[in-house]
Amino acid sequence: MPGFEPTVTDDTPAPPSAPLPESESRDFRCGECSATMTWDPDAGALACAFCGGTEAVDSGERVIVEYALDDVGSAARGLGLEMRASRCDNCGATVAFDEAATAQLCVFCGSSSVLEQEARRNAIRPESLVPLDVGRADVEKAFRKWTRGLWFRPNALKRLERFDAVGVYLPFWTFDCGVRSDWTAQAGYHYWESETYWEDGKMKSRQVQKTRWEFAAGARDDAFDDLLVLASTGVDAGLVARLGGFNTNGLVAYRPEYLAGWAAEEYRVDLQEAWGQGQERVVAIQEGRCSGDVPGDTQRVLLVRNRIRDVRWKHVLLPLWSLTYELGGETYPVLVNGQNGRVVGKAPVSWVKILLLVLVIAALIAGGVRVSRYA
Repeated sequence: MPGFEPTVTDDTPAPPSAPLPESESRDFRCGECSATMTWDPDAGALACAFCGGTEAVDSGERVIVEYALDDVGSAARGLGLEMRASRCDNCGATVAFDEAATAQLCVFCGSSSVLEQEARRNAIRPESLVPLDVGRADVEKAFRKWTRGLWFRPNALKRLERFDAVGVYLPFWTFDCGVRSDWTAQAGYHYWESETYWEDGKMKSRQVQKTRWEFAAGARDDAFDDLLVLASTGVDAGLVARLGGFNTNGLVAYRPEYLAGWAAEEYRVDLQEAWGQGQERVVAIQEGRCSGDVPGDTQRVLLVRNRIRDVRWKHVLLPLWSLTYELGGETYPVLVNGQNGRVVGKAPVSWVKILLLVLVIAALIAGGVRVSRYA
């Protein structure tokens, strides 16, 4: 662990806080038939389920703003469209969804203990998002392929008929910062010496590795860009980590059109708590980098002092598909990355298959022993 806690400074003055922008709401109507349009991941546009018409979303030239750490007053509020929300009593997730939809089950844990409530109109609006880019048909195909590739799982898993995946935007905070890391350590250099010893009444010699320790010190400057911190408490954080991350180069300025017809979880980890987690990750990463800078063959007593500066943040939404399935009375979650289609999930183990494998291996070993006796 580093020897000192990092000191956080922000050398750039924060812009003056403005009054909270109003949370205006919009409705998206088809220009041909006036039916409600929703975001279509396959078309990459708003689409009308009634007449099949599509309408491109104008991403515009709006710059994605990154705010100073102590400035939240100028951030816009609300999602910009009429939505309701459901809170799950089981996992604690609060998910905003289209007014036309109904929430009977939690999108993350499958629990029916959900209570409808008004969406938080004063929550910080996402500054940007990665549009949901993988459609339902591709998600189901990826899920079926995932189930077929699981070894030592019940065969019933591969025969699941229901596919109730829900497309949902997950809340994250991103942080940018610069960091100056000064370090000291003891660098060890290996060398070899010859020593003599007695064995069976004879003097012998051998080479013995020893270490020479020297004081070492250094410094480095690094920058972090779009360090992601999950702001959800409902989704399984371990599964999210296994999704392989999101490419934040795909972020576009937030527009409510991208959420039309889809769910979006409200953040439950606030900005200050998220920065606390982000700061811990910066410190851990810098410790690893400084460790790599220490010369020699080995090291000890590494002490790192970090000065973090120019911290900037933004609230973003990242897409995934969430589904749960039930086997043997237990519920298991599965997540699909809505940007690249990667599938991760939990599945029960088939102890019958494992036992059969053990018996086969035991039979092969026993057969090998018998063959060797008569060879």
